[in-house]
Amino acid sequence: MAWNSILSLSFLILLSLKSTSGYYVVVDAHTDECFFEKITAGTRVLLTFEVIEGGFLDIDVKITGPDHKEVFRGDKESGGKTTFSAHIDGTYTLCFSNRMSTMTPKTIMFTIDLGDTPKLDVSTDGTGANVTSHHNKLEELVAELSTTLMNVKHEQEFMEVRERIHRAINENTNSRVVMWSCFEAFILLAMAFGQVYYLKRFFEVRRVV
Repeated sequence: MAWNSILSLSFLILLSLKSTSGYYVVVDAHTDECFFEKITAGTRVLLTFEVIEGGFLDIDVKITGPDHKEVFRGDKESGGKTTFSAHIDGTYTLCFSNRMSTMTPKTIMFTIDLGDTPKLDVSTDGTGANVTSHHNKLEELVAELSTTLMNVKHEQEFMEVRERIHRAINENTNSRVVMWSCFEAFILLAMAFGQVYYLKRFFEVRRVV
């Protein structure tokens, strides 16, 4: 019986998993990259993005609706999250702009999570209403659990990306420190040999023939 309950709950979680799209995209210097998603009115949308490579790790982000109304805008963002509900049916546009850069392309990792499409309440009176209410509560709990699992998955992915970025920065810093240390050692050796040569010539006795 317990196994049946666990299997049923797992099946409900799989059914309730929201539509998720994850992408890696390279935005060349002085260009825009746009993506389109058809969304039903009332659907909750979660956008998560992170600039993982290029320049100062910043990008301009803009989301517009089918009526060309601006839903979200961020200037010179290195990463973040934004949530909104679709106000009308239609195709929504997500654009990443790298027009502030003249030479450096930017690599971006982002995901788009679409929530459940709003449903009409078709409950009836009496026992049917109680059953519908129970099912609705169960669906809400399963949806909340699936959302939490999805958030954990995304956080793990972005933590991996951040760890990769920080490791690259540390390796770059270490290589610069090593190069600077070698340069300092070379300068010190050159100064030491120069001083020895100068002192040697200073104490030389020249014979006049």
